[in-house]
Amino acid sequence: MSALIQQLPALIGVVIGALGSYLAVLRSDQARDRRERVARWEERRLTVYADYARTLKKSVTLAYRVAAHLGNDPHPHPLTPEEAEPLLAEATVARDPSGEALLLLGSPRVVEKARVWVVTLMDMERFLRDGRRDPEAWQVLLERQRAGREGYYAAVREDLALPPGHSARWPLPSA
Repeated sequence: MSALIQQLPALIGVVIGALGSYLAVLRSDQARDRRERVARWEERRLTVYADYARTLKKSVTLAYRVAAHLGNDPHPHPLTPEEAEPLLAEATVARDPSGEALLLLGSPRVVEKARVWVVTLMDMERFLRDGRRDPEAWQVLLERQRAGREGYYAAVREDLALPPGHSARWPLPSA
């Protein structure tokens, strides 16, 4: 019995050491899993943010082309409203699923900035459906759209902790 009592402190030390090692490995695995999960969600959010921007930009480009046909924009490839109608309808339908994904995964600030951008796009589309020929009013809408896009991208960069990016505002040659 005295041999067991002499070995008991060493045995307790081994058990405590094994338990400590187990807990350390467990905590390390949990931290790694948490980091990996955060990275996966950030990748998914980046994909959702980029997809939403791409769908809006498609509609914006079509609006530029229709505006060029009406004499409001210098876009080099004008498109009649009749030719644009099915393309605009397709682009609008494509916005719905990407918008829902944005609502599901986007931060509140990014979703709000996306709303500002898409509402401006909807104003541009209404302007064109009305057949307005007013280059000055169109320029106001273009500036609002560019500011909306810039605000959206800034919110995305902030949400994903990305460095500041380019504003995409550079002077274009006159048409």
